[in-house]
Amino acid sequence: MTFPTIKLPARPLAIEGRVISIPFAYYFSTPILLAIAVFMVMTEGPGILRDFTISQNPLVIDGTIGGNCTTRKAVFTTCEVDLSYEHDGQRYEKEVEVMFVDFHTGDYETGLVISADHPELATISLGLDMLWNRIITLAAFALLLGGGGIAMIFLALRILRVRGKLRHPAPLTVIPVEITGMDNKRGRLSVTYADRLSERKTKRVAFTRFQSGEEPIIVGDAGSNAVALAVWHGTTALPVLLDDRLERIDLTAQERAEALAPLHAAATTADHQSAVALAPAKKGMSLARRLGLFLLLLVLIVGGIFGYWLWYVTSAPSQYNSPGMDINNMMPEALNRWGCSQLQSRFGDGPAPFGCTAADYQSWK
Repeated sequence: MTFPTIKLPARPLAIEGRVISIPFAYYFSTPILLAIAVFMVMTEGPGILRDFTISQNPLVIDGTIGGNCTTRKAVFTTCEVDLSYEHDGQRYEKEVEVMFVDFHTGDYETGLVISADHPELATISLGLDMLWNRIITLAAFALLLGGGGIAMIFLALRILRVRGKLRHPAPLTVIPVEITGMDNKRGRLSVTYADRLSERKTKRVAFTRFQSGEEPIIVGDAGSNAVALAVWHGTTALPVLLDDRLERIDLTAQERAEALAPLHAAATTADHQSAVALAPAKKGMSLARRLGLFLLLLVLIVGGIFGYWLWYVTSAPSQYNSPGMDINNMMPEALNRWGCSQLQSRFGDGPAPFGCTAADYQSWK
């Protein structure tokens, strides 16, 4: 696919430094994401480390358990309990909090467990049953939130490095880019664009804001996105979107006129729409297609969960597989009993896993 283009002088050219902008969201989203990630690690990490230590040599004892579990958003469950127990003539009082992801409905039954090696460490058996669930949940949130915040910092630093290089003259290469987002507020046009049409192996996405009255140079469309002209400045890491008067580049008035002449000639023989006019014409997916994609995603998720459950009850090397226990526990009664019978046929000599225990939390139901 070819698009109209411009020819710039062959000499090295400088570009205004602030033409590549840092999105406003970076300024407040980055510290929020990092703060939430640190908060979760600091609040949940010590409890997971404690329960992991207990799981190395657990000892079930009698004691007093008081507290409750609260489920939020039908997925996230937090249990806050007070433990009171005696061991080797010494009395202990502990406060324990456990958070995990579960689709369970109804009450939880649990017992008091301490570390045989470190009796001052105590937790509830539910916390040990959900230990890998908790580890995976915390790791996922820490990676998503913390990784997202760190990635935004690196992207902001890349933009600042590019800004510093643009002020120094370098050869310019004109390329077409797709405009993936556009917003006109208070007379200033904000544009997100992506280098998807050039032959470069490294594809980049950038963000810019135009001054009042400025627009990008629209030269066509690629499906649902408008196509505009941008330039690569030397070896910088991000392309620069050009304005319709080429004022972002350090050119003389005659050089600007000569560069834009082919586009002005083409505009007299074709419908050359402005960026503002093209923006409302962009259409997203139809409602039927969105519904179809949602249903397909739902089928894939359900199929994946069901397949994992079948693998767990028929082929897993251990009955203590945290995701498998959780899925088996929330299965309908008939499927749960069948799954437990499959597990018991392979691991009947050991204690029953969560989801298959009888009233004593040890034997198979």
